[in-house]
Amino acid sequence: MFFLETAIILFIGAFLLTYLTIPKIIGVVEYKRLMDDPNSRSSHKNKTPTLGGISFFYTLVFALFFIKDRAEHLEFIYLIPGLTILFIVGLKDDMVVLSPGSKLIAQILAISFVLVNDSFGIESLNGFLNIYEIPYYLYLAIGGFLMLTIINSYNLIDGIDGLASIVGIVIMIIYTTIFYLAQEYFFALTAITMNACLMAFFGFNVSSNKKIFMGDTGSLIVGFIISILTLKFLALEPEAYGDGELPFLLENAPLIAISILIVPLFDTARVFAIRIANKKGPFSPDRNHVHHVLIDFWGLSHKQASFIIGCFNIIFVILFIILGSKAKNTGMVIMLVSVVMFLAYIFFKYNYNFTTLKQKILLRRKIESLKGKKEEHRPKKKKTKD
Repeated sequence: MFFLETAIILFIGAFLLTYLTIPKIIGVVEYKRLMDDPNSRSSHKNKTPTLGGISFFYTLVFALFFIKDRAEHLEFIYLIPGLTILFIVGLKDDMVVLSPGSKLIAQILAISFVLVNDSFGIESLNGFLNIYEIPYYLYLAIGGFLMLTIINSYNLIDGIDGLASIVGIVIMIIYTTIFYLAQEYFFALTAITMNACLMAFFGFNVSSNKKIFMGDTGSLIVGFIISILTLKFLALEPEAYGDGELPFLLENAPLIAISILIVPLFDTARVFAIRIANKKGPFSPDRNHVHHVLIDFWGLSHKQASFIIGCFNIIFVILFIILGSKAKNTGMVIMLVSVVMFLAYIFFKYNYNFTTLKQKILLRRKIESLKGKKEEHRPKKKKTKD
């Protein structure tokens, strides 16, 4: 009962703090002209305020202060330095574009504060693929790679209105449920706080007259929180929490984690593969993301594309949780690989057709434009009487 009361108060407080302060951020950004200018890759056409992620930072810091007593190993102390580093880097990147290398160094520094905390240590995969023991140095390598991948994957899906918010909300709801059932209340409350921030921000992100983007300031912070929750989820042990409280076997936790993060992970892997195949850098900008394909090729609106991707994420997670309650690892791995290969085939196919289609559309528009100009300049024939 105490958790429920705390969760409700925390959610309402975080939601109101974010909702009431974002308009102030919009006002300052517009006054200082820190707007995001659209370019050839942008999905928006007008200058739009950014830096919405500033509200995430101070809301999380306030929340961590009030829920610190729920942390069994003082995890909150290790989170604040990482949050601060990514906040500063994201803020600077939104105002003065930073190189991928500079951001990567900052991310490594931020996650190092988390990895040194023993409560996040992954000592075993609980029998997943018959892996029962993980050396400490291997945990550091796996944990570091995992956190960096999640942070950058989430950052890359922030390309259209509402998508990053919806995907983040879905992920936070799932992790809130998992950590509540595992009685890890500190992490459940952290997920609730982040969820409240995203829900409050979502209304502004899809608004037509008070629009704001979360920017790298926000996406790096949200990605950092998601990576922390994922690392803690993989660190759960049956001896401490038991499989009975969770709706799936803990030995299937790695596959459940992949299903929760399927949208950013699949999109990032697909885009990187396309860029490398086209002999470009993996971080070179383009419009080959899944959400761009849905908008450019299928003609969907931002809200429709975001809603479809969010629903897919929910369905995918529910399916794997059901399978994870009984199925063995091998069957789930086969199914996961099959689904990913099917999705990859569909969206790779659209990518190759999309380039040709776009060229044809542009060519047709140019021809129509030239025809229109020709018709305007053509002299009109005078009518003659019979």
